[in-house]
Amino acid sequence: MSTGQGSTGVRGPTRARIAARTLRTDRWWQAPLATFVVFSAFVVYATVRAFTGADYYAKPYLSPFYSPCLGDCVEGASDFGQPFGWFPLSAALIILVFPLGFRMTCYYYRKSYYRAFWLSPPACGVAEPHAAYSGESRFPLVLQNAHRYFWYAAVVVGLVLTFDVVLAFRPMPGEYAVGDGETSGVHMGLGTLLMIVNIVLIWLYTLSCHSCRHAVGGRLRHFSRHPVRYRLWTWVSRLNAHHGRFAWYSLFSVALVDLYVLLLATGTIQDLRFF
Repeated sequence: MSTGQGSTGVRGPTRARIAARTLRTDRWWQAPLATFVVFSAFVVYATVRAFTGADYYAKPYLSPFYSPCLGDCVEGASDFGQPFGWFPLSAALIILVFPLGFRMTCYYYRKSYYRAFWLSPPACGVAEPHAAYSGESRFPLVLQNAHRYFWYAAVVVGLVLTFDVVLAFRPMPGEYAVGDGETSGVHMGLGTLLMIVNIVLIWLYTLSCHSCRHAVGGRLRHFSRHPVRYRLWTWVSRLNAHHGRFAWYSLFSVALVDLYVLLLATGTIQDLRFF
């Protein structure tokens, strides 16, 4: 590894000459290893489900991977029409770019997968294997600056998923019959409960985002002149302290809801009904 004046890595001229990779004696490698395993498992699962293009709707539940379903979707899954009905691939690929872009450019996720996959650095106080450091100033990492724009898209997706939760209370076909083909009343099953938990976690993750904090309170010289925005900023700041936790919880909840819909759609299980 170069130690010349041009080096900006851990062996650069301004860094201490320590031969050991780290002086830490704890199990610092456990966190990046766990992140690597969990992220890899989620990526594999989500990729398979996204490209499958089937078993994503079990009335009245729609998988969050396919919402809103704007492509050539199965009957009952398109509540906003099918403007991309001509799209030859899975309908999930039309919409997943937005929540995926939001999470991939997220400050917390960036720290996590930089450490787990690129070892940059693998942990605090542990030397990374790279000879130079350029930050996020070059392609493709410079695209991480699009995070604030993906946040706006994530808000729209969150609203759509909230609408899906409302639709999940619809009665099942043939139940609560009051006329020819008509139904009344509401329905709630385990799928409804899972979708409620999922959307709560998604909103906590979205609203605790650093970009949300900047959107409600950024570029203000005097908070005293903007009491409403200041109040919103303080609320988001409290949520922001738990942003990493919400990132993990919402990742698990999205996968869990999709898995539940998959099991229902394939007839593997029956929905547990509450009323």
